[in-house]
Amino acid sequence: SLGSAGSIGVATVAAIVGAELSGRASLAGAPGATYQVGVAFAALLWGTLSDRLGRRNALSLGLTTGVIGAFGALLGVVTGSFGVLLLGLVVMGSGTASVQLGRFAAAEVNPVERRGRAVATVVLGGTFGSVVGPTLVAPTGAIASGFGWSELAGPYLTVMVVYLLSIVVLQLALRPDPKAIGEAIGRASPAPTRTIARPLRELVRDPMVVTAVVTVVLAHAVMVGLMQMTSLHMRDHEHTLAGISLVFSSHTFGMFAFSVVTGQLADRWGRIPVIVTGALITIASCLAAPLSPQLVPLAVALFGLGIGWNMCYVAGSALLSDALSPVEKARTQGLNDLFVGLAGASAILFAGMLFAGAGYAVMGITGAALTVPILPLMVWLRRHRADPIAL
Repeated sequence: SLGSAGSIGVATVAAIVGAELSGRASLAGAPGATYQVGVAFAALLWGTLSDRLGRRNALSLGLTTGVIGAFGALLGVVTGSFGVLLLGLVVMGSGTASVQLGRFAAAEVNPVERRGRAVATVVLGGTFGSVVGPTLVAPTGAIASGFGWSELAGPYLTVMVVYLLSIVVLQLALRPDPKAIGEAIGRASPAPTRTIARPLRELVRDPMVVTAVVTVVLAHAVMVGLMQMTSLHMRDHEHTLAGISLVFSSHTFGMFAFSVVTGQLADRWGRIPVIVTGALITIASCLAAPLSPQLVPLAVALFGLGIGWNMCYVAGSALLSDALSPVEKARTQGLNDLFVGLAGASAILFAGMLFAGAGYAVMGITGAALTVPILPLMVWLRRHRADPIAL
């Protein structure tokens, strides 16, 4: 929750910062893309470190890295250096990657029939931060202005503070380590459990693994691409920073607030129905967002985009956890987040160029089109697997 308040506040102004510091609208997506690259390439590393250090220590080390990166990004904004900003965001993203693996820590300490709700609980934990984070943009911007800095430097100050607080909370409260609990559950489970991890070439032939990864990757790419450019779209229509923050709060509320319900539905209905519903909501939201530049319609469309992402993300993450044995989880989940981060980076960078060249309406149509493949993918999975819990 604390971590999300900082990172989402940064995301709220990322495209605006990119356009202003670079002087080119086509590079508006560069800060968000750079951040996602950091997330992507560090994800596999944190998965491996989680195995060696335990979840608690790996998360704390990741947050420390995030603080260092946020300080670098702050320097970039204050000095007007686009290059320093991007370098800081790479480091910040690499630290944040460790936090994203927390949802898998929740899954591994629960039996399969409760994993959807467990993942959802972690995602729900970001609700407070996700809603509050964007609302802090204006007041922290005022604080930054008081130092004689750009108001866009404010969110980076927030990241430094909340990440440091998160480290303290983790060290005091996350005991025993989730890795140890997951191993104990694996030993006590009556079901046969693999003791040797399958090679990557075998994992990529598992229908559940493929479907889970592709679902989360597509849903995330579509969401971050449209989300990032919405702030610049609103700035072009003369919305204030407070108005932009309100729309982002609506979006992030949709992303996190209904996570418990989503997790319960994923466990009761099955993963596929929840993913299909999320994909349909995402498609509708992408098509609705460009219809009006007014505050309320944009807030509603972005709220729907958040809900669609949530359903695909929670059910997709639970599906991936279902497909893996304890010895496969950290490595494969880190690889999954590598793909998610790379897809997010590519989507944001492409979104910036698409926005500059074709406009916000074409972005919405493109997002809807990229979400459609999730639907036939679910049909394919249904035909290849018949696990009543996962499907």
